[in-house]
Amino acid sequence: MTVDDTGSGADGDGRVDPEPAPDSADPGEDPLALRLEGLILGAERRYTPFQAARSAGVSMELASRFWRAMGFADIGQAKALTEADVLALRRLAGLVEAGLLSEAMAVQVARSTGQTTARLAEWQIDSFLEGLTEPPEPGMTRTEVTYPIVELLLPELQEFLVYVWRRQLAASAGRVIQAGDDEEMVDRRLAVGFADLVGFTRLTRRMEEEELGELVEAFETTSADLVAARGGRLVKTLGDEVLYAADDAGTAAEIALLLVETMANDETMPELRVGIAFGTVTTRMGDVFGTTVNLASRLTSIAPKDAVLVDTAFAEELIRTRDAPASEAAAAEEAAAAEKEGEEPPVYRFALQPMWQRPVRGLGVVEPWLLTRRESGGGEW
Repeated sequence: MTVDDTGSGADGDGRVDPEPAPDSADPGEDPLALRLEGLILGAERRYTPFQAARSAGVSMELASRFWRAMGFADIGQAKALTEADVLALRRLAGLVEAGLLSEAMAVQVARSTGQTTARLAEWQIDSFLEGLTEPPEPGMTRTEVTYPIVELLLPELQEFLVYVWRRQLAASAGRVIQAGDDEEMVDRRLAVGFADLVGFTRLTRRMEEEELGELVEAFETTSADLVAARGGRLVKTLGDEVLYAADDAGTAAEIALLLVETMANDETMPELRVGIAFGTVTTRMGDVFGTTVNLASRLTSIAPKDAVLVDTAFAEELIRTRDAPASEAAAAEEAAAAEKEGEEPPVYRFALQPMWQRPVRGLGVVEPWLLTRRESGGGEW
C-alpha cells in the first residue's frame, strides 16, 4: 500500500477509496482487508519468508523459529512479509550475534511478546474497534468506517502501548533489583493467590453468551483494579479465575479479603473463594510456577464460599510481620499486658483460624488456615 503525503486516503466527499491490492496478494484475499493490513503495518508485502530471512542475514530455520514464537502461522513461500518483518528478524539476530541474548532467550523474547500482544490485539478488535465502527449512515459499510478510525487511532494507541510497557518494565526492574541476590531474581519468595468464581460451570449453561461475557469482563476488570491498587501483580486471568502475586503476605491478604468483600456486595456476581500460599516461586515469561502455586490452587478448590484459605507458611509470615496474632488467646494476653503497663495494645489487621488437616493430591497433608479481618485494627490501609 502506498500512502500519500496528506495521509487522508479520502476523496472529495470524505469517503475512503480502496487502494489497489498489492500484486503479491492472493486472489482469494479481500482487497479491503489487505488495505487495512497495509495501513496497520505501514509497509506493503515484498518478501517471501526465504527472501526475508536472506535479507535479514539469518538462516531460514532461525527465521521460522522466531516467526512461530511470535505466534504466526506458517505461510509457505507466499510473498506476504514486509520491510518491518525483515528489520525485526535482523534486530533479534543482532542481539544474539552481539552476545546480549542467547538464541534460546531471543526465541523466548519473541514468544512472550507475541503471546502478550496477541491477546491485546484480539481484545482491541473484538471489544474496542467493533463498538466504534458501527456505520453512522445507511449505505456505509463497516470497512469504510474502520479504515479512517484505525488511521486516527493507530499512532495514539502505539504511543500509549509503549508508555505502559516502559512503566511496567520500570516496575518489574525495580522488583528484581530489590530481590537482593541473583537467585532471588528467578526463584523468589512470594505470596500467590487464586480467586475463583463458585459455580461458574453451571452459570455457563444458564446465561446467554453476551451476559456471560459481561460477567467475566466485570470480574476480571474489578480483580485487576483491586490487585493493582493494593500493590499486587495480576499474573493472569482464566475466565472464572484470576491468579495474582504479592511480595509480602500482608498485601496478598488485603487483596484477597477485598476481592471477597467487593464481589459479595455485587448482586450480579457469584460467590468467590480464594486460596493463598507463601513460598519460593519460579517466574518465567511473566508467569509463576512451582509447589507454592500448586498449593494455592488446591486451597482455592477446598475453600468455603466467600472465604479465604491460606497455608501454614503464609499464616506464619503474617504472624512474623505482626499482621496477625498467633492466636486469639495470645492477642488477649498481649492486650492485658499492655493495659497493665499503661501502653496501647498491639493492633492486628487479620485473624487466623486453623482448620482441619487434610490430604491434598500431590502435596501430602496440609493444614489450611481461615483468614478473616479482625474487628479491631482492620479496615482500609
